[in-house]
Amino acid sequence: MPSLYEFAGGEAALHRLEQTFYDSVLADPVLQPLFGAGRASHVDHLTAFTAESFGGPDRFSRELGFAHLIDVHRGLKITDRQRERFVELYLAALDAADMPTDPDFRQAVREHLEFGTRVAQQNSHATTDDELHPLREVPRWTWRGDQEDLPEGARSASVGRS
Repeated sequence: MPSLYEFAGGEAALHRLEQTFYDSVLADPVLQPLFGAGRASHVDHLTAFTAESFGGPDRFSRELGFAHLIDVHRGLKITDRQRERFVELYLAALDAADMPTDPDFRQAVREHLEFGTRVAQQNSHATTDDELHPLREVPRWTWRGDQEDLPEGARSASVGRS
């Protein structure tokens, strides 16, 4: 069974998805305040994170590290509406970026988004390290039997059965 990364179409497809999503975020009145005017490096960072969490290269961990992800969310105080809107716009970006429509793939992406946005929201409200979500590495998200060598503490979504 291919990883989510392979099934999505690899780095180029995920970059197209993240650019589509990021463009929508910067134009959205609910989310734009979290992102400001945007940063040129953000799409590359989003692509590297998604690629790694979907089973692709570990570039995010090597170049930025998970602590970077914690740091960029701290103090944002993400609301429930902002978290939900993030998921909504990301799911819409899947269609706009011509990503696979396979129901199991889409369900795995949704579960990844729901988990990740809850982690980000918790971290955005943390005033101490003890209040942070315990996740400290990029989670390896899986689907339909793609359970190969998950690192200690990694989260996975098993969608469908192989």
